[in-house]
Amino acid sequence: MDRIFNQKLDLFPEHYKKWDKTFLRLAREISYSSKDPSTKVGAVITNQKNEIISMGYNGFPRKIKDDERLLNRKDKYSIIIHAEINSILFAKRDLEGYTIYTYPFQPCSNCASLIIQSGITRVVSLENNNQRWVDNFNLSSKIFYEAGVDLCLYKPSLIDDSKD
Repeated sequence: MDRIFNQKLDLFPEHYKKWDKTFLRLAREISYSSKDPSTKVGAVITNQKNEIISMGYNGFPRKIKDDERLLNRKDKYSIIIHAEINSILFAKRDLEGYTIYTYPFQPCSNCASLIIQSGITRVVSLENNNQRWVDNFNLSSKIFYEAGVDLCLYKPSLIDDSKD
């Protein structure tokens, strides 16, 4: 299959759309477990058979209290583990050739580097044009491309429950 890189929803094969929609919805559901009051992120890793291998959400490390530090952006960013990293750590196995689904947006450049290093070869997420993240998302898109990792970004309407 040719590399899919920032293409639009209607260009993806139907086989992928069905599974991508399912696992993006699951990543959304997982994100609700995050205690982060500003941004709830979820991630799901699947193998080539579309079996769920791991899931994660953004949060503090184990044994660290979810307390007022969640409200202090500087402290929070120094402590929090992103959903993508939690899902990689929880997998505890080789992830070569696997897919990671992230909600509500694509991985940041730091997570992109770790995703590449883990062997994941396909990243599926939703388009997000929030100006706060544009430069970082552009960087992560570039390094995914350079590493040969497929980045599939769908319109957020893909997982709109009212369209079923």
